[in-house]
Amino acid sequence: MTAPPIRFGYHGSLRAAHAIVADAGHPVERFSFAEYDITAPFRALRDGDLDLMIVKFGRSEPDLAYSATVATEDRVALLGAHHPLAGRTSVSVEELADYEAFRCPGTFPLDVWDEVVPPRTPAGRPIRRRHELTGTGTVMATVTRTDAVHLSLRSLADVASAAVRVVGVHDLPPAPVRLARRRGHTPDHVMEFVRDAEAAAVRREAS
Repeated sequence: MTAPPIRFGYHGSLRAAHAIVADAGHPVERFSFAEYDITAPFRALRDGDLDLMIVKFGRSEPDLAYSATVATEDRVALLGAHHPLAGRTSVSVEELADYEAFRCPGTFPLDVWDEVVPPRTPAGRPIRRRHELTGTGTVMATVTRTDAVHLSLRSLADVASAAVRVVGVHDLPPAPVRLARRRGHTPDHVMEFVRDAEAAAVRREAS
């Protein structure tokens, strides 16, 4: 009997989701990909509409089970093409603190958002998290028309508009990427994929 497609949730970059699947040695055709709502990121998983979802940074939800790290992502800033820092190849988060950033969206876990967009820089400068974020589109629109910056992850470059620049942030650590699932509700073929994704990450780290 053929197993049903694995329903796989992601945010932003579908290419990054495909890369995790391919690295694990599984064909993407056996997956059904769905972008989850960043303002309520765990709703589709908890409602049973997803089998797995990509999560980054901490294990924030005690009712969910998390894989080991299956990938890491470098930190970047999204800036409008007009921005004073847009021509740089790399910036410091200390420089980015001169500009307004985005506040935590919806029911997104605040402790995780503090890792995405820290309330303070390593030197103690406050980051002014003032702009509303309801999705990738609002980020692109806001940074295009203002000097706001969005601290994010490298994969968001895949969906950045032509008027947005993606600049590396060299003094924030990469984000761990994991796969979250509901406890006690994971079919065998889904767990097989999780184990393969974990093993692929171990091999990649050792090479």
